[in-house]
Amino acid sequence: MDITLKSGDIFLTKGPGLISWLIRFCSRSIGEKRTKVNHAGVVATEGTLKTAEIVESVAVARRCLLWEHYGPRSKNAVAIYRPLNLTPDQVAVIVATAERQVGKKYGIWKLAAHFLDWLLLGVYLFRRLANNGDYPICSWLVAYAFSKARKNFGVPPGAAEPDDIWDFVNKHTDKYMCVHPLGQLRE
Repeated sequence: MDITLKSGDIFLTKGPGLISWLIRFCSRSIGEKRTKVNHAGVVATEGTLKTAEIVESVAVARRCLLWEHYGPRSKNAVAIYRPLNLTPDQVAVIVATAERQVGKKYGIWKLAAHFLDWLLLGVYLFRRLANNGDYPICSWLVAYAFSKARKNFGVPPGAAEPDDIWDFVNKHTDKYMCVHPLGQLRE
């Protein structure tokens, strides 16, 4: 595929494993359609699917090649969205904010806070109490970086889940363009 990714693009993934499934299950609201994605990140440097670098939070927040982790050997489905309403300065703020998270350990206890809020039917209580930037989770990293450029996904950064980002970018097609639909990355 001959796709050029740009700094500030958002990628969302759907993983095949149990943890991925649990994240999708617990981020579904009552009456909402099945959740499609369980992970999010930001494109840090422009490039092709093979050369673009991303920032994401897994066991630790890291900067790496998108293709290296989500290319053909991966069983993850990937969707990529391009913000249409950002200035170059806003893109620079988003990328710099995301990159400041690199090296920080994953906020596993924040997942527990998301789960507890899910048990309370989505109330933003435990996530608000656990809102600490020292231990980022993937959706917080994306939502927080965008909030620094005065953009949001319809929820506070600490409440953001990959599904919230997915719903927002798909609902606001005037602000986000799908660059790669949810599916496996291919050559």
